[in-house]
Amino acid sequence: MYRADPDAVIILEVFSKKHQQTPQRQAKEERMNKTRRAKLEAQGWKVGSVQDFFGLSDEEAALVELKMTFGQTLRHWRTKSRLTQTELAKRLKSSQSRVAKMEAGDPSVSFDLLFRSLLLLGARPRDVARAITEPRQ
Repeated sequence: MYRADPDAVIILEVFSKKHQQTPQRQAKEERMNKTRRAKLEAQGWKVGSVQDFFGLSDEEAALVELKMTFGQTLRHWRTKSRLTQTELAKRLKSSQSRVAKMEAGDPSVSFDLLFRSLLLLGARPRDVARAITEPRQ
């Protein structure tokens, strides 16, 4: 479960607006998924989104997506700095497994630790904002 403070709500609003799919992309995915969905359902599989599976609200789903984005951004900055997870962990006075969890978007990792790690790697606030506002690759 994630908690949001008032500042997080602003970030989520910007994030969710920037990461909405275009109607063309949605239509393409729906066409591609119809065949795949039919095959899976014919074999007894239940098809749905992660949000449906875990019963997440739109806000909770946006928080999960945001954490994943920060994890990918952290990995980008760490590899750009030519550091291993272990080397970054030493600088953070943490462990390699914690850095791995950060990069994987683990829910036990705080946004504070993610932000601090990005800043330690040389990311500026505008770099963090760019990660929020630009769609993930």
